[in-house]
Amino acid sequence: MKRIILALAIVFATVSIAAADTFYLRDGRTVHGTLLGFVNGRFVVRVDRNATTNPDAGAQRTRDNQGDIQYFRPEEIDRIEIDGRTIDDSRWETKEVQVALDSNWVDSGVYVRRGERVQVTANGVITAGRSRISPDGLRSNDPRAPLPNAAEGKLIGSIGNDANSPVIELGSSNEFTADRSGRLFLTANRGSYADARGAFDVQIKREKSQTSRDTYEDPNTGTRSRDRGTVDRNVGQREKTVDVAANQRAFDTGIDVRAGDPIVISATGTIVAGSRVGQVGPDGARSGGVFGSVVNTRPLPNAGVGALIAFIKGQNGTMSQAYLVGSSLNTTVPADGRLILAVNDDNYNDNSGSFSVKIKY
Repeated sequence: MKRIILALAIVFATVSIAAADTFYLRDGRTVHGTLLGFVNGRFVVRVDRNATTNPDAGAQRTRDNQGDIQYFRPEEIDRIEIDGRTIDDSRWETKEVQVALDSNWVDSGVYVRRGERVQVTANGVITAGRSRISPDGLRSNDPRAPLPNAAEGKLIGSIGNDANSPVIELGSSNEFTADRSGRLFLTANRGSYADARGAFDVQIKREKSQTSRDTYEDPNTGTRSRDRGTVDRNVGQREKTVDVAANQRAFDTGIDVRAGDPIVISATGTIVAGSRVGQVGPDGARSGGVFGSVVNTRPLPNAGVGALIAFIKGQNGTMSQAYLVGSSLNTTVPADGRLILAVNDDNYNDNSGSFSVKIKY
């Protein structure tokens, strides 16, 4: 019973309640209708009597509220389907992708968050020379492969576009918990790809984040709304503090972000932004004036010298347009990628000190 109640709670957190819900009861009946909620230990269902089947009339028991609304205890229910999918299926998002053996890893297009469960299944064959390679690979090893001690040609994956990210052995079937946030990249574990043909057909199932909820409660009024666009942005929020050195052109925060996600950045401390400018805080020196006319090749020419700024580094390594952070910024992420921080200067050789930066994302 606890399992059914827990599963239902997950469904309420991830899908909207709609018609065409189906209840398979232990007494053999199949009840179609709309799941309205779970009240006092019972499921509340608006029943569509025309679609309800009862193979054994004797199994129909008299119960309270014999109108359109009926109540079912968890122990009466064998399973529940919502919009044609079981409760367990409703918890997962699925995507299919083809993975050929190529010079570049294949971007699956699936963005996973740290702590999420991911299920990967694969089939198909890659032909390399005279070898036919399944997703579980060959019995041999390839010392030039990304995982030299794993089976040659085995399906492998990595989260994020960082060369230092750990490589995950996947094979024909595997489930793992993401240790970081980022795009899932896939390839076959082989050092040579010139003679390869064919591809693996890979299905990726990502457990839906519980931070996106259709039911939103206003903390001020206590009212609830049911809206697919409403997201509780504070659930699952993480925090990281880093030191951004003034003499470093670009500081990698190690944080993968996604366009539209909320982010709050605050900075403290002082740096020396060269001998001409001297000591400044995260907001930098005043823009314009003599320094504005002399130093004009900064990433943000209209922002103060030495100010804290940010970029987003994309999957292909290109940098987004720089934007001002200063001592405090509460905004949404402009693009997918890695968060990069820096100070707004055109000469980092004569800088010193660092800012302490707190990032909530």
